[in-house]
Amino acid sequence: MTRHAISPVESGRFIKMIGTALMAMAVLLVGFAAFAAELPALTGRVVDNAGIIDAATKAALTQKLADFETKGSDQIVVATIPSLDGEEIEPYANRLFRAWKLGQAKENNGVLLLVAPNDRKMRIEVGYGLEGTLTDLHTKLIIENDMVPAFRAGDFSGGISKAVDDMIMVLEGNPEELEARGERNQQPPFNSDDLFFTIFIAIWAIIFFGGLAASILPPIFGQKIGPGRYRWLGMT
Repeated sequence: MTRHAISPVESGRFIKMIGTALMAMAVLLVGFAAFAAELPALTGRVVDNAGIIDAATKAALTQKLADFETKGSDQIVVATIPSLDGEEIEPYANRLFRAWKLGQAKENNGVLLLVAPNDRKMRIEVGYGLEGTLTDLHTKLIIENDMVPAFRAGDFSGGISKAVDDMIMVLEGNPEELEARGERNQQPPFNSDDLFFTIFIAIWAIIFFGGLAASILPPIFGQKIGPGRYRWLGMT
């Protein structure tokens, strides 16, 4: 069996390729590490780096979340950042959740409420241990019914506070009120213009088809009582 000897040129090319690949990996790792370093520090149960929560609400939320954590083992943390700097909110929230190690390690029972006001983005990141309780449906309802309307009105403190209340309510085993509220909000609002249009069409149809019936039916089913005159159902 003949073996092909590797020439010095081929060996140099191979070493160069390996070196290039290692350099590329190093650049990627350094870039990722630098990007990960931009994550905010966990300084409390409410980390308001965007400055959108007033002092009174922040204090109330901090106490409420501490009391909730004391009653059970689940943990909720609120975080706000000015901007995501071009990153999608889902991977950012996941990285922040892992960096902060929310919840108990064995239970994975943490929840992160993240808001980036400059990007108009928000997300509720739920640990695997709570996904069966605080479901995607619940987080969707909380965002759409609590946070979005309040944020549009400029009330970030109120929207975040209401979202925390509803998360605690669901995690404590009472999701029915949130689900019922979501169903009510899905019903289309009453529109007086639509009602007026419907009544107008109904009246027009009665007049048109009533006149048509009055002119067609008597000659067919009625009794002739004179030239061009018929009696049908008491009408002539």
